[in-house]
Amino acid sequence: MDQVTVISGCAVATVDARGTEYPTGYVVVRGNRIDAVGAGKPPEFDGDPVRIDGRGCLLTPGLVNTHNHLFQWITRGLAVDSTLFEWLTRLYPLWMGLDEEAVRIAATAALATLARTGCTTTTDHHYMFPPDGGDLLGAEIAAAAEAGLRFHPCRGSMDLAAAAGGLPPDHDVERLDAILAASADAVARWHDPSFDSMVRIALAPCSLFSSTPDLWRESAALARGVGVRLHTHLAETIDEQDYCLRVFGCTPAQHLERHDWLGPDVWYAHAIHLDDDAIDAMARTDTGVAHCPTSNARLGAGVARVADLLRAGVPVGLGVDGAASNEAGSLIEQPRAALLAARSRNGPHAMTPRVALELATIGGARVLGRAAEIGTLEVGKLADLALWRLDTAAHAGIEDPVVALVLGAPPPLAALLVNGRVVVRDDEVRTVAMDRVAVEVTRAQAMLRAKAE
Repeated sequence: MDQVTVISGCAVATVDARGTEYPTGYVVVRGNRIDAVGAGKPPEFDGDPVRIDGRGCLLTPGLVNTHNHLFQWITRGLAVDSTLFEWLTRLYPLWMGLDEEAVRIAATAALATLARTGCTTTTDHHYMFPPDGGDLLGAEIAAAAEAGLRFHPCRGSMDLAAAAGGLPPDHDVERLDAILAASADAVARWHDPSFDSMVRIALAPCSLFSSTPDLWRESAALARGVGVRLHTHLAETIDEQDYCLRVFGCTPAQHLERHDWLGPDVWYAHAIHLDDDAIDAMARTDTGVAHCPTSNARLGAGVARVADLLRAGVPVGLGVDGAASNEAGSLIEQPRAALLAARSRNGPHAMTPRVALELATIGGARVLGRAAEIGTLEVGKLADLALWRLDTAAHAGIEDPVVALVLGAPPPLAALLVNGRVVVRDDEVRTVAMDRVAVEVTRAQAMLRAKAE
């Protein structure tokens, strides 16, 4: 018989299409599904359900992270005053030393941090595959299973080296045939399209300055042939735009459109420097965006036109991006950063706290193609839930719990459930030994630097 868990006595923000909220309510979980949601007291149950006291808390859907580079956790704090291209040039040599153990350690630390900041589903864009590195995608998939998060790893790729006019060093890229074979193998080994899937694969050439036209075309054809999604960076910096205009004679958005990279199975990271035509094309084709406000600010890349994207109907989710351009790796900080960035660009009415929460939940679910499964608290959906403690001194006096969550200090988690399983309880990650991970991260970073010397 499926385990029943009852969370009650809390404020509830369902983030459903009607914006249903309860000042005091409950959610009942049966197995890995939401069985009931409502106001007041929960129904009585036979047997002995697990009960979680939610008094003083706000219950929301689990947060969805739509862009990350988990391996970067062990190269944080470097090139902090650099542009994107300068930053990449500094870090490419370090990343060539990655192996399975380093990636496992980095991914475990980053995933545990995501969990502790409310994340129940995360993607990852892994594009560094040193020839002797081993099974790096498998290492991070194993780390996600240990952490207990729902995981959408993207098999990234680069085939345009500096010698051929790209940015990465020659030894950092792969051959096109090797990329396509590895991408097909990743889908065959790990992709699970089922309703309650914990792992889904996407294909993800890295960027316009590291990928050839052939890689764009062939990756799109392969992904659509096997039924997986497509992801890449787009329009992140003016340097990228200038490169594309110089080399290809068009904007980054036009370049990808020419290679069939528009559609409901595609989402772009950043999408900062877009003109109206690009936004119209994305809206018309239901192409999604992973908005990464903290990373964008950290790199000085610009402020995305999120209000315009939302007004046009483009699906938008949030991403922390890699820890080498967002050292905190905290997902709950992104709704606030998104709201502040939108208002700094478009004024005080550009985004409300509830829209910011939508971006972090159902918005991300839409971007990843999982809006029917996660992203709201509704009967029949998967039990991915975040219970935020708002009865702390930092939040006392903020009457609206959604405002307290989005605009207040990042609150502690009373509980985080993923697929019905408790991953965080009383602000402590229960699936990963964080003290051990901290020691391993320090050791892995030292070893990576030693390899680069």
